[in-house]
Amino acid sequence: MPADAPPEPESPFRAGFACLVGRPNAGKSTLTNALVGRKVAITSTRPQTTRHTIRGIVAQPDGQLVLVDTPGLHRPRTLLGRRLNDLVRTTWAEVDVIGFCVPADADVGPGDRFIARELAPLSTRKPVFGIVTKTDAVSPQRVAEQLATLAQLGKSAGLGDFAELVPVSAVDGFQVELLADLLLARMPESPPLYPDGELTDEPEQRLVAELVREAALEGVREELPHSLAVVVEEMAPREGRDDLLDVYAYLYVERPSQKAIVIGRGGERLKRVGSSARRQIEALLGSSVYLDLHVKVAKDWQRDPKQLRRLGF
Repeated sequence: MPADAPPEPESPFRAGFACLVGRPNAGKSTLTNALVGRKVAITSTRPQTTRHTIRGIVAQPDGQLVLVDTPGLHRPRTLLGRRLNDLVRTTWAEVDVIGFCVPADADVGPGDRFIARELAPLSTRKPVFGIVTKTDAVSPQRVAEQLATLAQLGKSAGLGDFAELVPVSAVDGFQVELLADLLLARMPESPPLYPDGELTDEPEQRLVAELVREAALEGVREELPHSLAVVVEEMAPREGRDDLLDVYAYLYVERPSQKAIVIGRGGERLKRVGSSARRQIEALLGSSVYLDLHVKVAKDWQRDPKQLRRLGF
């Protein structure tokens, strides 16, 4: 460059919101955690584990990407299901970019086609990415086939061409950084939206409740994920100690038979849930934790507006 040449202009700082959508168990929460670099959303092998929109913040020198992880859009059977779907659609309308996630290890089905049709009207107003997740679980040939299937799905559903078509793996990190860069490039010019160093704007008590719920969902029967809610009633440092946090939480289920599943024979299963959740909470908060768990029955809470409000929905 000649000595008298003007300096290269700096890239503008960009900041905005991106939303990962897909049918239940498409890998959205795991991908959110991989992009942020730390656990901010619960993950489970059971579908419909995400109940709240979790905002994870990806900070880069030239921008700030705020990821919104939503519940999976599904055919609702309860009042809770309808409210979760409303939450998804409201989030879609408010973000700057949408990432439509389809797992590489499952065939595209009616749920994916339904979501693609729902996204079509938004694609004229904001970029929609096609994201093939879980590429570590299949062969490269299968990934290529799924990318082609997703591209065709976008066209047939009225989405047209995706703004970007990206295969990723949250497990081994394949193209996670590339996806973050591509999403950030689509954000508007803006100052940072959150203070430097923050990873999420979720209240700590909600994150703790989500971690307890994740631990309770491991290895349980099919019906329990939809029926389990966790509320942290109290969370505070123990009196006279600044190195120990007391957490008191209630796990709510809909039937006595589900309570028995969560507790297990002689309370053994609830002890394992508490031990697993406590390790995750201590890693999140950087403090020793005393975790006190109790299980209560709230009959048919998913269908009761009053109980839904009390449980935070």
